[in-house]
Amino acid sequence: MQVSDGKLTFKGVHMDESMKDFKWLRVVCLVSSLLGLAGWGAPALAQKYPDRPVRVVNTFPAGGSGDAVLRLVLEKVGVALGQTFVVDTRTGAAGAIGTSNIATSPADGYSLLLGTASTFGTNSATQKNLPYDPVKDFTPIVMIATTPYLLLTHPSVPANTLAEYLAYARANPGKLNYGSFGLGSSNHLTYELLRQSSSIDAVHVPYKGGAPLITALMAGEVQSSLDVYATAYQHVRSGRFKLLGVASAKRFLLIPDVPTLREQGHPVEGGTFFALLGPAHLPANVVETLNREINRALLLPDVRERLAALGAEAVGGTPDLLAAAIAQELQKWAQLVKVRNLKFD
Repeated sequence: MQVSDGKLTFKGVHMDESMKDFKWLRVVCLVSSLLGLAGWGAPALAQKYPDRPVRVVNTFPAGGSGDAVLRLVLEKVGVALGQTFVVDTRTGAAGAIGTSNIATSPADGYSLLLGTASTFGTNSATQKNLPYDPVKDFTPIVMIATTPYLLLTHPSVPANTLAEYLAYARANPGKLNYGSFGLGSSNHLTYELLRQSSSIDAVHVPYKGGAPLITALMAGEVQSSLDVYATAYQHVRSGRFKLLGVASAKRFLLIPDVPTLREQGHPVEGGTFFALLGPAHLPANVVETLNREINRALLLPDVRERLAALGAEAVGGTPDLLAAAIAQELQKWAQLVKVRNLKFD
């Protein structure tokens, strides 16, 4: 651009000096607008999420409660975002195999994880060579739902309340046993919290999963156990189990008349949770989008009803709330294992 002999030259266009202010302003505004649109358009397109199917790893068997909760919520989120969410089941090592897969996946929002109280709680306290760091390797997105453990006994135990059960156990040290899903499982450690709080002497009998444990408790092979509402409460209704309390901070939505263990003098909390996480350093727009849509889904009456049918209670909230819950779980189980000198070899 130059001015010569009273004329303004811009890329071969000549204007009188008197016209330069008006016409030059129009040219500059037009060019600036076009450049501005180009500058804003590219990031907007780049930030669109999701623009292809999203894989979500479930670390426990297909058809279980975690799988059902995940599919229920992802169905709503998929419709809202106009994209498919594919559940990828990867079992083994109490969820460590599938969890480590996501820990090493690209942080682009297309590989996510259903986290639980095992994979983001007890595993870190019970497995020496855990192939992932539950804090450093992941980005919290949202807590989806929780379900607490119910304290159960076989009808042959002469006790109808927690106080009566603990008194009977103290009067018969080492004669009562309790079952779990396996050595170092979340209901094993939760029962150890009860033992620590009550100073009872009971023998641990580990089983290989929930189904054999339920069978053993019904047969009287073990006198007590902890299990979730979805699998246990039908047997409470039928009289096969006695229910002595709920291992949660507040009364459980589905059985509000049953007191918590805390209310009965023993601050024991345990159960499982279902949360969505991604690899570390997940983009902020991905976290915000998923958190927003899952929270919206959890407010839908049909989602809450179907979660209740699965024995779970909708939670929701911010990524920070999930991070705080995970930190609390990790600290609680690490301290218990240390204080009680528990071994898992």
